[in-house]
Amino acid sequence: MKRNEYIINRIFTPLRNWSWLFIPLVALVGLWYPKMGLLMIPMMIALPILGFFKGKFWCGNICPHGSLFDRFIYPISFNKKIPAWAKAKITLVLAFIFFMFMFTKRVLAVTALWGTTPFLDKLGFIFVMNYFMVTIIGTFLAFFINPRTWCRFCPMATFQLLAYKLGKFLKANKKTDAVITISNNQECLNCGKCAKVCPVDLSPYQEISTKGQLENEACIRCSTCVVYCPVNILSLKCHQT
Repeated sequence: MKRNEYIINRIFTPLRNWSWLFIPLVALVGLWYPKMGLLMIPMMIALPILGFFKGKFWCGNICPHGSLFDRFIYPISFNKKIPAWAKAKITLVLAFIFFMFMFTKRVLAVTALWGTTPFLDKLGFIFVMNYFMVTIIGTFLAFFINPRTWCRFCPMATFQLLAYKLGKFLKANKKTDAVITISNNQECLNCGKCAKVCPVDLSPYQEISTKGQLENEACIRCSTCVVYCPVNILSLKCHQT
């Protein structure tokens, strides 16, 4: 059953509103002009760097697929709860391993063409097809289950998460990683609104730590719970010490 009562605006910035345009540029135009797929290379470089400092910030604020799902699919989606299998670590691990294996295998096969005219087209086409398949699978899950189902086990999100864990281990991102923070626990109504509007089905009001912050690494820093908190006690702030 649709949760129509919770269909709210998730688009708060121009970038989140328009980044979906990157998808047809790569996944569709790239079918005829494969070099368009090479635009994915700077994205794949940016993902772990941003993830290192800000966790899954990309997913909630920049990702073209996130923009597509929130802007176009969300209003017509079945909007069910994200199923447990999509959140399970085994799903995340298997999806990441499969993606990296297939991607590496294809890139190594193309390297045999290094220095020849077709090389860049063949390399670009690998990215094009990967992005095209993600769009198909992600959109299917977004419509029939939940707009952000794919986001819970997306290999690129896992790539960010691994970088983020490294940043935490090195204690290098405490001053850059803004997380959901509650200003006053006593003012919380325990209404659950933050959980109801969360795109990735987290429950901030139940998961806030003793430091008053949400430490769940699945958070995409989209600020949706911040915007819709009825008593305005949530914000994005760097880690408390």
